[in-house]
Amino acid sequence: MVKDDIIDIVYERVGFTRNEADAAVEAMFETIKERLTSGEEVNITSFGKFRLRNKKERVGRNPKTGKEYSIKARRVLTFKPSKELREIVNKGS
Repeated sequence: MVKDDIIDIVYERVGFTRNEADAAVEAMFETIKERLTSGEEVNITSFGKFRLRNKKERVGRNPKTGKEYSIKARRVLTFKPSKELREIVNKGS
């Protein structure tokens, strides 16, 4: 599924025009990005939680050569699905 698929679903189910559906989906994604970059968690009830974690600098190793190298500190995005979403997904398998 890609963003255009989501826009099509909003267009069909909500009754927006295609431009309104595009604007609504784009606004939602922009809001989520803004909140995450400002350090906030994004919790969508019955879906899951997005959050940023800080990872410290660490030493990595090339498994082929054994040579060590430094992996820079960075922020990573994590997603934890809600209990409801996990149950729905597990029922489908």
